[in-house]
Amino acid sequence: MREIVAASTAPGGHWVGDGFPVRSLFSHMNGNNESTPFLLLDYAGPAEFAPTGQPRGVGVHPHKGFETVTIVYQGEVEHGDSTGRGGVIREGDVQWMTAANGILHKEFHSQDFTRKGGTLEMVQLWVNLPAADKSAEPGYQGIEDAQIPAVDLPDGAGRLRVIAGSYAGVAGPARTFTPIEVWDVRLGAGKTVTFDPEDGHTVIVVLLDGTVTLNGERALTGAAQARLSREGGSFTVAAGTDAKLLILAGAPIDEPVAAYGPFVMNTEGEIRQAINDFNAGRFGRL
Repeated sequence: MREIVAASTAPGGHWVGDGFPVRSLFSHMNGNNESTPFLLLDYAGPAEFAPTGQPRGVGVHPHKGFETVTIVYQGEVEHGDSTGRGGVIREGDVQWMTAANGILHKEFHSQDFTRKGGTLEMVQLWVNLPAADKSAEPGYQGIEDAQIPAVDLPDGAGRLRVIAGSYAGVAGPARTFTPIEVWDVRLGAGKTVTFDPEDGHTVIVVLLDGTVTLNGERALTGAAQARLSREGGSFTVAAGTDAKLLILAGAPIDEPVAAYGPFVMNTEGEIRQAINDFNAGRFGRL
């Protein structure tokens, strides 16, 4: 059975723009690469927004060297980027944006959500790219809820949506550069499920809501996260209450990480070049 290497509850929150009150459950900005290939996970909300006439969010900004994965649980987010792609990400939808060689984008509450107001709840995950793929062309995958297969867990424990990778022979729709599993899980109170990711892969259990116990030994109350050992096979999650989780697993990218704000490269020299490229307008226009 996999060991629990580290666990923590969500720290205090901060705002991203004026539309996203987030808590960072883990981040590469702490100076290590222990969560590779995952870099950062921000949990936004749940937060109530009153109706207004001006969309809240984040204006045009750059990214380079990695991918962002946005999962919307409640509310609506509207995206646009310098590839010309974009649209509204609704409840259950996923946006998988590949910054790679450099992209500009903006994220705001949708016009409809802005007008009506309501609850916003979403996650944004940053996924690293290997050095060989950091110069790839930027891309965008808009994945609707109806495109994401859901699997009933054994013994009526709950359901699992396969966003990326596969579970029980069911493949998710997201295209990835390296082997990655992203599973959106709901567990019923009093239920236990066993997961068996590939040995050698990083595994992170992200609890967004509820109370669970991992391997019968470590209790978590959301929002919280636990990183498991790369070896050891399976692990168990027992739900003390109805619980909402993300299970992340992926092949480590064991390369140096140099990060500066929205840029994630391998060396400080590459960071300087990324800043120069952005200032020179080489990330396109939006």
